[in-house]
Amino acid sequence: MKKNNSIRYIVSLIVVLSLIWLGNSGFFNGLLLSLGVVSVIFVVFMSHRLGIIDEESQPLHVSRRIVVYWLWLLKTLVKSNITVIKRIWKGPSSINPVVARIPISQKTEMGQAIYANSITLTPGTTTLDVEDDTMIVYALSNNAIRYLMTGDMDRRVSRLEE
Repeated sequence: MKKNNSIRYIVSLIVVLSLIWLGNSGFFNGLLLSLGVVSVIFVVFMSHRLGIIDEESQPLHVSRRIVVYWLWLLKTLVKSNITVIKRIWKGPSSINPVVARIPISQKTEMGQAIYANSITLTPGTTTLDVEDDTMIVYALSNNAIRYLMTGDMDRRVSRLEE
């Protein structure tokens, strides 16, 4: 890893950990802020020593596009929640569980993980396994599988990898 990129990833990790600390703490007195600084420095030091600060742990190339993806995913989650609720109200006859293989176009493990997690986050679907260029997905109905087969979510995740 180049020295310049290494510094970028370290700075990115410091910023992310600091924001998480501040967001979870909610207290801004001197003692807690100093403990936060010590914690962040310790975690970054240990991560650097272990050699785990890299492009995969700090995907800076994704950060510019991730907010748009999150907004789209949130909209998809809401729509899927409504669909699942309707199926529950209609009763067992409206639920037709399906397991299917879905083709994927992601080239990196990070892209595959984002796609698999996005499917699992969507109510009514769960990613069971990732095998080479396919995912095995469980869904409450054929409609969910048909939606995944359109490739819309796959394309959006692939754009994050670019």
